[in-house]
Amino acid sequence: MPITWEITPEVDKLPKLNNPILIEGLPGIGNVGKLTVDFLVDELKAVKLYSFFSHKFPHSVFVNSENLIEVPKLCMYYKKFNHGNNKKDLLLLAGDIQPIDEEGCWSFCEEIVKIAKQFKCTEIITTGGIGLQHVPDKPKVYCTGNDKELFQSYLQKGMLIEKNIFGVVGPIVGVSGILLGLGKKRGIKGVALLAETFGHPMYLGAKGAQEILKVLENRYNYGLDLKSMGKEILAVEKELMKKTQEWAAEVNATAGAKVRKKEASYIG
Repeated sequence: MPITWEITPEVDKLPKLNNPILIEGLPGIGNVGKLTVDFLVDELKAVKLYSFFSHKFPHSVFVNSENLIEVPKLCMYYKKFNHGNNKKDLLLLAGDIQPIDEEGCWSFCEEIVKIAKQFKCTEIITTGGIGLQHVPDKPKVYCTGNDKELFQSYLQKGMLIEKNIFGVVGPIVGVSGILLGLGKKRGIKGVALLAETFGHPMYLGAKGAQEILKVLENRYNYGLDLKSMGKEILAVEKELMKKTQEWAAEVNATAGAKVRKKEASYIG
């Protein structure tokens, strides 16, 4: 029986976007991707476009600060820019969880790729963490992708990205990997930006998120307030910690990738 995804529009009229880029950041190792995209949503005051629901969500709910039940959220946001400044518009995929099994992950990513094609996305960027056995002082950012030309463009001077990822990580598991695989099959180029972080299920990789945001700002010049970024991310960390405690063990077991270096264990 096919998996059904409830996709609910959160706007009265769909926006017209200018060659948008889709950036994904869902829970995973150190919640690096989630911290990255949550910051973008807040900093850019992005507008909620869709919310998603499926019975492939984890079988639990949150208790919020008002002591009431809250169903986990998966949402897509958009941000339009003044087209005179040549900035590409954004679609931002954020949420509290990601699908926890293979079938759910593939079907969810199919729906996201359909939306990306509907809005004529020119690029998909997925984000995540590489789990180390220690806390890195200055996390390195690695890049891989589904298109050689696009991948090479991220390795240009000043992009703050390590040149070689082969031999560092193995398979990328979860939405951050499958979106790129399906994107290639459906004709959308994409890259994954993966930052080092401590691979403990209770650790939140704010430093890794900061490094990925620096890469995005250097490439696209979205006007992010990088000076205030640290304070903003710490605030997000505090809000996120309670939720992460419930999901960390399950997410880390299902969203990540084996790493070949001795000091690292997985990514996601």
